[in-house]
Amino acid sequence: MNRLRLSTEEAHVPYGNIEYCHRARGCASSAYELKEKTAQIKVSIPCSLAPISVKLAFYDESLTRRLIEIDGEWYNSVSTFDVYTFNLTLNALGVGLYFYRIEISSPIGDSYSHKNGREIVFNKNAEHYGMLQLSICNFSYKEPKKIYGGIIYHIFVDRFMRGGSVTVPSYLKLVNGKWENIPEYPEYPGAPLKNNTIYGGTLWGIIDKLDYLSSLGVSAIYLSPIFESVSNHKYDTADYMTVDESLGGEAALCELVSACKSKNIELILDGVFNHTGADSIYFNKNARFNSLGAYQSKDSKYFDWYDFKEHPDSYTCWWDIDILPRINPDLPNCRNYFTGRGGVVEKYRDIGIYGLRLDVADELSDDFISEIKSTLTKDGETVLYGEVWEDASNKIAYDMRKRYYLGGELDGVMNYPLRTGIIDYIKRKRTDTFFYALTDIMTNAPDRIMHAQMNLLGTHDTERILTIFGGEEPVGKSNDYLSRARMNASELELAEKRLCAAYTVLATLPGIPAIFYGDEAGLEGYHDPFNRMPYPWGCENENLLKHYQKLGKIRRCHSVYKRGDMKLHALTENILVFSRQSGKYSYFTIMNNSKNEIDISFGKSDFTAIFGNSRL
Repeated sequence: MNRLRLSTEEAHVPYGNIEYCHRARGCASSAYELKEKTAQIKVSIPCSLAPISVKLAFYDESLTRRLIEIDGEWYNSVSTFDVYTFNLTLNALGVGLYFYRIEISSPIGDSYSHKNGREIVFNKNAEHYGMLQLSICNFSYKEPKKIYGGIIYHIFVDRFMRGGSVTVPSYLKLVNGKWENIPEYPEYPGAPLKNNTIYGGTLWGIIDKLDYLSSLGVSAIYLSPIFESVSNHKYDTADYMTVDESLGGEAALCELVSACKSKNIELILDGVFNHTGADSIYFNKNARFNSLGAYQSKDSKYFDWYDFKEHPDSYTCWWDIDILPRINPDLPNCRNYFTGRGGVVEKYRDIGIYGLRLDVADELSDDFISEIKSTLTKDGETVLYGEVWEDASNKIAYDMRKRYYLGGELDGVMNYPLRTGIIDYIKRKRTDTFFYALTDIMTNAPDRIMHAQMNLLGTHDTERILTIFGGEEPVGKSNDYLSRARMNASELELAEKRLCAAYTVLATLPGIPAIFYGDEAGLEGYHDPFNRMPYPWGCENENLLKHYQKLGKIRRCHSVYKRGDMKLHALTENILVFSRQSGKYSYFTIMNNSKNEIDISFGKSDFTAIFGNSRL
């Protein structure tokens, strides 16, 4: 923590000196479940401020309306701090997102708290900035306990494993050459490309590799879209009600669900419910389907799903990509298609999937997401993830504050801020983004969301993590160059060490580590489509693979990694130490982020680390 700097004008307090007493993780928590009824917050105030009274003032999510204030009670003094406690009745606020600050009255004037990185600063500025955050949630659904302590494995189906006998439709082309060939790519990023060349990976192929996935400790498989589509990535859905025949069709999906359950593995599908393909039964721009599409006629039953500026050729698209016309699932007939009786969600729920990952979740309304969760769940346990790249606890999208974490919507998101923090720390020795991920991002989430979070190092939307850790920077280089770029021996050795360290951290933090297929086998690759190379069967990086398998075994054998508390002990540019606690046992993760040796000794209550000649 930063050294305390005190004066009568301004005082700085380490962020960890705010303690939320219903948890014992040692870093600030800011989410409660309404059923807890009361919460106690304990705050350390510098004695130099000479407080006469200390209050917590709570504001609504817009920071414009002061809701309630709570008087603090002096608890004790520790070193140069006065400790105050605040007792909050959760019903006094109700379910919602709130912001608050600490207000101090003293003989030297009033002071107000402002969060600033690793510190809380007290000064005389009364403006509403740097507020602290608190969420009160009320969960309506069961926790997704089946995947706790396990690992999520993210598969781009076409590139994982061939298997079974499948039909390749005429609008798709099987790759001409070897499985490991470099995929076709546009001349430059954003240049038109049909993306209709496939490698032939199938759902049957995944069934053949379930024992391999079990060796990694996998408890859930997250599949890239599998609905009928004219592309290899299938984010341009042609028919939600049909599993693409090139992947094995519905029979293969049903068999995969059954085979997964026999291995205690659950299945999560990708729900792309914000846009369809232009070449689809709904839009039917190419008149390939027998149905009357919205592009063809205003009389189409799908016409009002879309936003036509001028029919038929001017319409709203996702990111202005004309093959991806946007739909409006807030309209009753469109909404009902997805969440109504016999709709998309119910169909795949009844087949036996465990959950969904919602593509571009921030472009979907809270009401729609809530209905998806309700339909998906029915009476059982399910998981609903969202693609949200920022802090989902306070996300604002299209001028609307989202309600993802308040109990009726998501069970977690794709935790990109943690990915950013780990990469910045290991590759660049930056601690700010990592500290933010370990404090704000982690503790802004309710406990059950924090433990279900999809923690990741790479996805189909990012460069391969091994390439990030060792490859040359891609800026200014052509796609032709990047398609052939590979690390040399020394670069690869460094990248392997960094990835082993990164995955160790990822696999021992709260949440569920998610592996993008092939990361554990040493796949390299820059941006799409080079990050989507086929899995290198028979050519795996054995050092990486053994490390991933070892971490999978550790997670299976130690229940602390299901829902254990977490405490951050040290985070400097050279050393990271955190622990997970369950009962009387503590499990430590220690990372030396330097070339020097570090000696660490453990006492009954804490640890001591000696880095060179410096004691931390």
